Amino acid sequence: MGIRIKTKNKDFELFQKEFTKWQQKFGLTGYQVYFKHAPLDKAFANIIVKQRSMVATVTLNSEIDEDGKPFKDIKNSAKHEALHLLVARLEGNGHYRYSTEVEIYEAAEELVIRLQSLVGE
Repeated sequence: MGIRIKTKNKDFELFQKEFTKWQQKFGLTGYQVYFKHAPLDKAFANIIVKQRSMVATVTLNSEIDEDGKPFKDIKNSAKHEALHLLVARLEGNGHYRYSTEVEIYEAAEELVIRLQSLVGE
C-alpha cells in the first residue's frame, strides 16, 4: 500500500453538508442518517442502508492513497452516496429472494416520481 493522506475535518463537514443537500433535494428525509469519518479500503466514501429501519450510515474515507489524491472530489462523492440512498429501496427489493412484482414496481415508481421532480422540461 502506498502513502496515505488524511482528509481534513473541513472535508468531512463539506461532505455532510453536501450529502444532506442532496438528501433533501431527492425527498429522502424519512431516513435517519449517521455520518462517519473513518478509513475505507478502495473507496472515497460509502453508504450502508438498513431499509426496513430507514437508517443510513454514510462514511467519508479519512485516509486516501496518494494515487487517489488527484481524484478527490468531496462534493461529487457526497452526491454519489446520496444517489445510492435514492435507489436503496429498489436495490433492497432486488436482493430479497421473494420480491414480488408489485414490490419492484412500487420501488421503481417511487424512484421515477422523485427523479421526475428533478428533471427539467
